[in-house]
Amino acid sequence: MKISIIGGSGFVGSRLIGQLKEFSGIELLNIDKRESSLYPEITTIANVLDLGALTNLLQGTDLVVLLAAEHRDDVSPVSLYYEVNVKGAENTCIAMERNGISRLIFTSSVAVYGLNKVNPDEETPIDPFNDYGKSKWQAECVLQSYASSHPDWNIRIVRPTVLFGEGNRGNVYNLLRQIASGKFMMIGSGNNKKSMSYVCNIVSFILFLIDYPKDVEGCSVYNYVDKPDLTTRELVSITGRVLNKRIPSIRIPYWIGMIGGYFFDILGKILGKKLAISSVRVKKFCAVTQFDASKAAATGFKPTYTLAEGLELMLKSEFGVNE
Repeated sequence: MKISIIGGSGFVGSRLIGQLKEFSGIELLNIDKRESSLYPEITTIANVLDLGALTNLLQGTDLVVLLAAEHRDDVSPVSLYYEVNVKGAENTCIAMERNGISRLIFTSSVAVYGLNKVNPDEETPIDPFNDYGKSKWQAECVLQSYASSHPDWNIRIVRPTVLFGEGNRGNVYNLLRQIASGKFMMIGSGNNKKSMSYVCNIVSFILFLIDYPKDVEGCSVYNYVDKPDLTTRELVSITGRVLNKRIPSIRIPYWIGMIGGYFFDILGKILGKKLAISSVRVKKFCAVTQFDASKAAATGFKPTYTLAEGLELMLKSEFGVNE
């Protein structure tokens, strides 16, 4: 079996390749626009926007895992979200069609639902609030269209919630770093629930989908969340306990936090820098980001780690623990 991973040099892809290499009888190819520091021997440099290169590289492939995406909060220009995420999905489907490939696993995002939704499941109406979410939804529409016109195709779309884990430098890491520095202050009540996914568990779920069930045709969508959800206050409390850090009891009202976020937006534009604080990040920090993952659970998949275990592993790896 040959598995081609598009965008496998990053956070999720590197761990996925590491797991796949432990299985015998699997040929791996990583197609990425940058070199893999861990697996250069199976990596070919190519851009998902280069249809010709993609078509040639996917020859002989049995399954494609599409991870390549623009996903940061501050990508500029915003057209990159649509060029990479949407056009990249379309190019992948065309290359699959040309090579007679019928199986694809695609990582989308719960960002397609928008903010402050009440525990949305896969049937909840789509309502993205930013260009990242909009581009991911448009990419899903491309895949669903190809699945409709190719009855023998097997497409699995995974919508992970916010990912965290060792080596990641996303929003969860930034929050944990603030707490570790002793400079953290809570914005809002902290009672908003946060659905999260530990990277090792999402990789395990992708591996699970490779065999579950590979003979079923059509397009299926799964939210992925490590349950149970934590409130922001619980997340901060666990972090403080593991790192032996005292958490300040002062709470900044949400409206004051948003004013501060807008101030840093303006300051960032003046300085021409991407700052750690922004109005978008304040909004996301205070938002309810809770998602239903009962469909994924119904497959029989069992995560390797609990949410608390994954969080503790990341904290110990990134910040150490004061005994």
